[in-house]
Amino acid sequence: MLEKVNAGRLTSVSDRFDFDELVQEDRVHRLIYTDPAIFQAEMTQIFGAVWVYLGHESQIAKNDDFITMRLGLRPIILLRDSQGVIRALFNRCTHRGTTLCRKDKGTARTFTCPYHGWSYLNSGKLRAVPWPDGYACDFKDAKYNVAQVPRVDSYRGFIFGTLNLDAPPLLDYLGGITKPIDEWLDRQPGGKIAVCEANRLKYKGNWKLAYDNSGDGYHVVFSHRSLLEMENRQADVANKGMSYYRSSPDTAPMYMAYMGNGHHFKDKRPAIEKRAGGLWAVEGPAPGTEHYQEELRRRYGAKAEEILDLASSEPVNINVFPNFSLLGNHIQVFDPVAVDETDVTWYGTAVVDEEGVLGGAVDEINALRMRTMEQFPNFGEVDDLANFEEIQRGLGCLEDEWVYMHRGLGIPGRVKTDANGIITAPATDEAFMREYIREWKRLMKAEPNIAIKREP
Repeated sequence: MLEKVNAGRLTSVSDRFDFDELVQEDRVHRLIYTDPAIFQAEMTQIFGAVWVYLGHESQIAKNDDFITMRLGLRPIILLRDSQGVIRALFNRCTHRGTTLCRKDKGTARTFTCPYHGWSYLNSGKLRAVPWPDGYACDFKDAKYNVAQVPRVDSYRGFIFGTLNLDAPPLLDYLGGITKPIDEWLDRQPGGKIAVCEANRLKYKGNWKLAYDNSGDGYHVVFSHRSLLEMENRQADVANKGMSYYRSSPDTAPMYMAYMGNGHHFKDKRPAIEKRAGGLWAVEGPAPGTEHYQEELRRRYGAKAEEILDLASSEPVNINVFPNFSLLGNHIQVFDPVAVDETDVTWYGTAVVDEEGVLGGAVDEINALRMRTMEQFPNFGEVDDLANFEEIQRGLGCLEDEWVYMHRGLGIPGRVKTDANGIITAPATDEAFMREYIREWKRLMKAEPNIAIKREP
C-alpha cells in the first residue's frame, strides 16, 4: 500500500510540475513556496529521503528518557530504550492511530494509549491489550508493534534519522560540514554540550524561507538594524554584535561555503579579533552580565578572558539540510507544519565541564550564556520571521512568478570552487541558495526507497 501511495503521489506531482522549469540557474518559481502538492511531496522526497535532525543525545541522556518531536509531519518519540538503544518511534498507536505519548519529554519504560489502553515497551513492542479474548488475531505478529524510523544514527551527539533505506551513511551525508561542526564543538570543554530549554516561535510561511535565510549575509544591516542599534547604544565604539556587516561586507574576510548535499556554512570568525576575550569584547550588553564578568576577572585574572569567550556567541552559521542549524551557541530546528506555516525552535546549549578545566566557573559561564542566548531569538529572529511572512504574502501575487537568487552570479573570480568541490563566496552572496535549491530539485525528481521498521 505504501508503495502504491508513494508511486501515485510522485506521478501526480511529476505530471503537474516540471522541476527543471521551476528551478533555474538564477531564479525559482513562486510555486515551490506556495503549492500544497509540492509541500506534500516534500514530506516524502525531502523529509523522508534524507537524514533529518531529530534531537541531541543530552536530551535523552539516560535509559528510558524520551522527547517528542516531528520528522516532517510525522509525530515521533525519540528515546533511549531500556537497553540503551536510541530509537525514533512513530508517536501513533498501531490500533486506531491515536497519539501515543502526549508529553514533551519524560522518562518511561512503557507507553499506554489513552484511547483504548494498548500498551507498548519503549522498544516499540506491544506489551498488552485490554481484554484480548475479544480478538481472534495473534498479537505476537510484528505488525502490531509500533512503527519506527528504520535508520537512526548520531554524529557527536546530534541524532539524525531517515526513512530512506538507500540514503548514504550519515557521515557520508554530512560530508564536509562535519569540519565546522567539529570546530563548533571543540571550543567547549571536552568537546561536549548539553541542550537546554528553547525559544519556540512560529511564522506563517514556507519552511524553505528559513533555510534560504540561514546563510544570507545580505539582509543583516537592513533587517536587524534595531538589534544592532540596541547592542551598540552604550558602546564607546560601535563594534558590538554583527557590526562587522556595516562597512563593506562584500570585501570583508568573512565568507560563505557550500559543502554539498544542501549543507552550507557562513563563517564570520575572520571578522573577530583573534585573541582571548575577542568574542566577549563584541558581545552585546545584557542586564546583570557585568557583575559576572567582574567576578570572573577577579577570580581568574587573565584566564577569565578565555572563560568569558565561552559565554559569547560563536560567529558561525552551520546549516545541515533540511532542518538543522548551529547559530552562535544555539541549535535551531525548522519544522514544517503546512505549506505556509513553520515552527522554529532555538535550543540553548550549556557548557559541560566534566574534567573541571574551567576551575569551577561552569555555573557562572552557563548563567552568562543563558543571557547572551536570549538576545537573538527575541530581538533578531523576530525580524527574520516578519520577513518570511511578508515574503509569503508577496508570493500571493500570482502573475509575478519569479524569486531571484543571483547575487554574485556571473562576476569573474567572485565564486570559487576548490579541489574538494567546496564552493566559497562573499558572505553576502546567494551562491549557497542556488546550490542547495539545486539539490532540492534533484531530490524532488528522485525515487527514495521509503520504509518503516517494527521490532520482530
